[in-house]
Amino acid sequence: MPVDSTRELVLYSYWRSSSAYRVRIALNLKGIEYRQLPVHLVREGGEQHRAEYRAINPLGLVPALVHNGHTLVQSMAICEYLEQVFPAQPLLPADAAERARVRGIAQSITSEIQPLNNLGVINYLKRELEAGDNQVNDWYGHWIARGFSAVESWLSAASAGTCCHGDAPTLADCFLVPQVYNAERFACDLEPYPNIRRITAHCRALPAFQRAAPENQPDAV
Repeated sequence: MPVDSTRELVLYSYWRSSSAYRVRIALNLKGIEYRQLPVHLVREGGEQHRAEYRAINPLGLVPALVHNGHTLVQSMAICEYLEQVFPAQPLLPADAAERARVRGIAQSITSEIQPLNNLGVINYLKRELEAGDNQVNDWYGHWIARGFSAVESWLSAASAGTCCHGDAPTLADCFLVPQVYNAERFACDLEPYPNIRRITAHCRALPAFQRAAPENQPDAV
């Protein structure tokens, strides 16, 4: 079906992309209706490399969000857009310092952990540098441990509650849960991170997170 960006909100997504997963959680928490258009990142060399998708996002990455005639890319920018355009059910605290704390946790995940372990990096390690599975897993585990150690420290503060910041989900939770999903896929040791595990378990029980889970997406295979 063609995209009518003036009447609906359309998310280009891939079921197992942690970046798209974040945006799905944010949309669900805010109660925003949207339509998904799957972009398979693996099949036939990756649909993200096709000219029609590169016209949407020249980087060839998901997610991309189309709304009101605008095409938005990068999960953090999309979530910030949703927060401003759909202010109901806020995902950032009202206090400036608290907003910075939430953004700091989310940004640490999206800038310091996920980019070093995304599909493009893993493929480069394997194809160009001829890294074996053990080397790739060591690489992945190293950056998870480095990032999660910091996040765990922040989550031990009094400002953390049942969620990353207090008892209501924020953008920090939208970013944390998908990163834990990725870490589990690569069998990373999560035992040293009790707060991360506790908060993730709590969030996964919430309907908005359940609907956003990879296995519940229409393109899940």
